[in-house]
Amino acid sequence: MDVDAFVVEHQLGWQRLDVLTKVARRPRHLAPADLDELLHLYQSTSSHLAYARSTYGSEQALLSRLTMSVAAANGVLHGQRAPSSSSGNAIIRFLTHSFPGAVWHIRRFVVVAALLTVLPWAALQIWVAKSPAAFSGVGDKAATAAYVDNEFQDYYRSQPAEDFTSEVFFNNVRVAVLAFVTGIFLCVLTVLLLIYNGANGGIAGGLFTHVGRWQQFWGLILPHGLLELSAVIVAGAAGLRIGWTVIDPGDRRRMTAIAEEGRRTGAILVGLVGAFAVAALIEGFVTGSGWPTPIRVGIGVLAFTVFWGSVLVLGPRAEREELRLAPITSI
Repeated sequence: MDVDAFVVEHQLGWQRLDVLTKVARRPRHLAPADLDELLHLYQSTSSHLAYARSTYGSEQALLSRLTMSVAAANGVLHGQRAPSSSSGNAIIRFLTHSFPGAVWHIRRFVVVAALLTVLPWAALQIWVAKSPAAFSGVGDKAATAAYVDNEFQDYYRSQPAEDFTSEVFFNNVRVAVLAFVTGIFLCVLTVLLLIYNGANGGIAGGLFTHVGRWQQFWGLILPHGLLELSAVIVAGAAGLRIGWTVIDPGDRRRMTAIAEEGRRTGAILVGLVGAFAVAALIEGFVTGSGWPTPIRVGIGVLAFTVFWGSVLVLGPRAEREELRLAPITSI
């Protein structure tokens, strides 16, 4: 096909792409059907550009025209917003797309991080609960009794709620950052941190279970712990993802792979700050309160459900959108 016939056959589609690109700069003016058409035209025009480069390499006017159309639409489809876009829209998109999509992307590492936390917890809790020798080995009798009778529950009332919440929040963020950053050391330190975190919980739970006060333990742990532990596990999973990228960058250069995964997992840390803030508020104002245990635990279950529900429902949707745009990003 000569270049004139090529232009005549496809130019209406290119013109329509330009029109939709302009409309899409103000997303509220773009109907869902128009967005689907924009994606379709973008993909087809990208293919036309690739074909023109290989077939009509000397036709600079044609190549420039198609390049400009593809570049303009590319910016729109990758979420660039007009100056009038509000920061609120960006926050909503982050919470409903970027964060759950990033967590869903590392879901296999989340499973590994969860196992590294939950298995030591379960093993040590069962061992300390069942074995008198293990129970005695945790500490001397007086210290253990003080911990179970007073210290554990008094910890949640040790400061005014506002001060306690701030302290817990910053401590949890430090743990999450540590779990993430240490992943660069081939995952080893992140693995140890997750195991250590789970082991501590298991020992505490084992002490309470051994003396028949397991309900008290879970009544104090579950309100904030479900969300808090989930966030720590996800932070650890992000660290494992970085560490595994160092070990196996795939077909990318190692530094390029680390930079790409770092950007993606960095979004996870930003989202986890919000999760830790909510967990700290629950720990400060709910866990140590005098409210009935079912209400306190119910609040924890609700926070846990919202967190993982958003990942499980919105994460796959975000991934499908990325896959839909994948042919475009490779142009």
